[in-house]
Amino acid sequence: MPQPRNFDDLKFSSIHRRIMLWGSGGPFLDGYVLVIIGVALEQLTPLLHLDAEWIGALGAATLAGLFIGTSLFGYICDKVGRRKMFLLDIIAIGALSVATMFVSTPLELLVMRVLIGIVIGADYPIATSMITEFSNTRQRAFSIGFIAAMWYVGATCANLVGYWLYDIESGWRWMLGSAFIPCLIILIGRFDLPESPRWLLRKGRVKECEQMMIKLFGEPVCFDDEPPQETRFLQLFNRRHFPFVLFVAAIWTCQVIPMFAIYTFGPQIVGLLGWEQGRSAALGNVVISLFFMLGCIPAMFWLNSIGRRPLLIGSFAMMTIALALLGLVSNLGIILVVVAFAVYAFFSGGPGNTAMALS
Repeated sequence: MPQPRNFDDLKFSSIHRRIMLWGSGGPFLDGYVLVIIGVALEQLTPLLHLDAEWIGALGAATLAGLFIGTSLFGYICDKVGRRKMFLLDIIAIGALSVATMFVSTPLELLVMRVLIGIVIGADYPIATSMITEFSNTRQRAFSIGFIAAMWYVGATCANLVGYWLYDIESGWRWMLGSAFIPCLIILIGRFDLPESPRWLLRKGRVKECEQMMIKLFGEPVCFDDEPPQETRFLQLFNRRHFPFVLFVAAIWTCQVIPMFAIYTFGPQIVGLLGWEQGRSAALGNVVISLFFMLGCIPAMFWLNSIGRRPLLIGSFAMMTIALALLGLVSNLGIILVVVAFAVYAFFSGGPGNTAMALS
């Protein structure tokens, strides 16, 4: 009987690529759904008579849902397995996106946005676990960087779709329902993906894991690392883990709050800063979104080449300068406004990838 091959010695194969690609579908949808509301609000504001409070609530609704989804479904995912949840949450996102097309009041839209946030939040721990547990130590940083990058790809696609549908009557309905299309594509891509081998080992299903590895790689495979032990949620708050939890949470908070504000209210912000209103403001948001996406590409490689700490400090320094310029200097002119937003967007890839890797 042949000796099992170490999992870390396996070449990056088609199954690794498929899991990385389709596993990143959740972050893609997160970026898409969070950002498309910003363009849709341009049409919805006069139609539903939205005031500033409603606009703010609708912008934050999905984030509130994300918090619930990520907190709750990570635990559920550990109990029932990655693959089952991997499929169910995508079906739920698609169904809720279609249902959102038929809202008629601000409250209905608010409820739908919270629900969509919950199911998208559910996919974060599922997708991250699936990809990291199928990655060897050499691929892991790149794979995690790819997850972060796909968020920005989804956001850029949302801005492009919003720009294209902006002048169409009831375009907001098609914007909010358009997430169904990537949901369907991702569901098809995920349908025949296997269960996580490390999850099977942790559940004591060793024989099933061995058979799956032979089927996928054509030979027996073993793992050097110990299968993760069952833990309790409250262990995150003990003396050993809580400082690290706070550190990662601080990175996420500093990176995510201004970024989500720019994405969710992008057309309104660029309009107030001097860009033409309407469809032109939506185009400005597309340009900024492209820089967010481009910034993730070098950050995927810099995670290993220059290290987490220098990448984090340097990126936050450039982001702070760019936002300070926008906030403190009046009458910048449209060119400098775009440059400042572009600098902020480009360097946000560093903290985003670093926080994802540390998580």
